[in-house]
Amino acid sequence: MSSIRGKIRRDSKHRILRAGESVRKDGKYQFKYHVNGKPKFIYSWRLEPTDKLPAGKKPCKSLREMEREIGRDMESLLDPTLKNMTVIELVERYLRTKTGVKESTRMGYKTVTNFLEKEPFGHQRICEIRTSDAKLYLIHLQESGKSYSAIHTIRGVLRPAFQLAVDDDILLKNPFNFEMQGLLINDSKGREAVSKSDMRKFLDFVYEDNAYCKYYEAFYILFHTGLRISEFCGLTVKDIDFVNNTINVDRQLQRLGMKYVIVTTKTNAGTRVLPMTSDVAECFRAIIDERQISMKEPAIDGVRGFLFLDENQMPLVAMHWQHRMKNAWNRYNDIYRVQLPPITPHVCRHTYCSNMAKNGMSPKTLQYLMGHSDISVTMNVYTHLGLEDAASEVRRLEELEKARVDLERTGVDPEEKARTIRVVS
Repeated sequence: MSSIRGKIRRDSKHRILRAGESVRKDGKYQFKYHVNGKPKFIYSWRLEPTDKLPAGKKPCKSLREMEREIGRDMESLLDPTLKNMTVIELVERYLRTKTGVKESTRMGYKTVTNFLEKEPFGHQRICEIRTSDAKLYLIHLQESGKSYSAIHTIRGVLRPAFQLAVDDDILLKNPFNFEMQGLLINDSKGREAVSKSDMRKFLDFVYEDNAYCKYYEAFYILFHTGLRISEFCGLTVKDIDFVNNTINVDRQLQRLGMKYVIVTTKTNAGTRVLPMTSDVAECFRAIIDERQISMKEPAIDGVRGFLFLDENQMPLVAMHWQHRMKNAWNRYNDIYRVQLPPITPHVCRHTYCSNMAKNGMSPKTLQYLMGHSDISVTMNVYTHLGLEDAASEVRRLEELEKARVDLERTGVDPEEKARTIRVVS
């Protein structure tokens, strides 16, 4: 509570000062605002019109009277034609500035504009939208059944669109410039990793099942490399280097509608060369050995040699693997009383990341393997480790310390002791 009080500024009469308002050492009120990016200041001995003028001071308007005049003057400078734009017109204006985005991102923008076209809010004039209107609209969307993540996506377009209007001097304030935390109920489910035990149960089931055993190698690779599913789909025979035991990752295969496209990795950090463990290499060997070679290899944007093809001799995409993994997971839960938590290709990636963190891998190394452009994304995995992980780490350090003490008592050769300590460490 004290931290909240510390952010509220008051004058000597305990009145809350608004943004831009302050009191100088001599008791004079000051208001700071900007014109074309340059700071401007106005001053007054009175905050409100009802305040008494200090003895010996010249008569003057109160600070807040002058603030209102400045607001009216600045409003009059704004382009009335552009102020009358509708929300959807502003969004389309903003999206025209978003050149060079990936096709999947552009399709996401199209989904938002199509939605706003059908909404009464999308046809309101932007000059009529206040912060309370923006908040109430998002609340209305959630009450109407829109998920938190979908609303987050819609706001992710509206907020920068209105900011463009502010930057262009069309509006004075961005009505969407607020945080959603506390406004809406976050009903989105986190991407939870599964335990090593559940991972082994699922993989053992797939290996033994007559229907799903043909997908075992692919599922195993996803659990043990951390590849994004679109990166996995984009792999070709040439990307698997059995000499150096590496996987080259420099593209994604996606299907947008009915169109197959090759796109760059999600970020620059996504382009990487991954080391292969021997078991992962064996899985890739099995896949390549059983790979069906059609009369004519399908080429997507000049890329050939994909590891998996469908019945139409086209490469498999994320949707195929999501369905196959979901069906295998459903089959397991139909058979066994103890249910497995949801398993998807992205859960496989998150599980790999969590397992590496639990095994003590450094955050920077894990960031590289996962292809994260921001270390904070990787660090989130470490912050999600729980009591069981902490207890395991404490036990490990306790055992290490006992081993060190035991070595001190044995009186063995110092070099041998040093080597043993290094091995134990």
